[in-house]
Amino acid sequence: MPGITDNGVRLLPAAERTAAPWKNGGGVTRNIAASPPDAGTDDFVWRVSLADVEGDGPFSAFPEVDRTLTMVEGAGMELTLGGERRTVDERYVPQDFRGDVPTDCHLIDGPVVNFNVMWRRGAGAPPSVAVVRGRLTITGKALVVALDEQGADIADVTLDHYDAALMDSPTGTAALHARGRTAVVTFP
Repeated sequence: MPGITDNGVRLLPAAERTAAPWKNGGGVTRNIAASPPDAGTDDFVWRVSLADVEGDGPFSAFPEVDRTLTMVEGAGMELTLGGERRTVDERYVPQDFRGDVPTDCHLIDGPVVNFNVMWRRGAGAPPSVAVVRGRLTITGKALVVALDEQGADIADVTLDHYDAALMDSPTGTAALHARGRTAVVTFP
């Protein structure tokens, strides 16, 4: 496991992630971080991952879970959430929905990659999810993920495409320079 900087920032390299089948077997996901760290798909408090969507079909159901999905690669998807249609065709725009509402996906023009943040309802306040560029100070417990090839720097850690950094101190602060689109997930 990579070391932790003086600012309490730990690098989570994309190259060290392995693909795992979706809960429903319809695709693969790469887990970035979860609480507790060894949690599976049925017992996490929160979970952050990247999912490869290769074809049309249903999303896995996650009872009592809410989620924020952000498309980061591809042309988009037509989602049907509990009978209501929603077009997701703009990259880097977080979309909120309930994980236990039946959700079906139709790809608009080929595969997509989605950045997912999921949290269990009733386990405390939900995390906030933003996609940023530029310079800002991150305070408290947060996960930062470089969503494009331009990367980012946080504290003394350089993030390449899909690398992440976890700040696990509720009182820590770190300077972020997001050269490209970068997800910032903050936890209460």
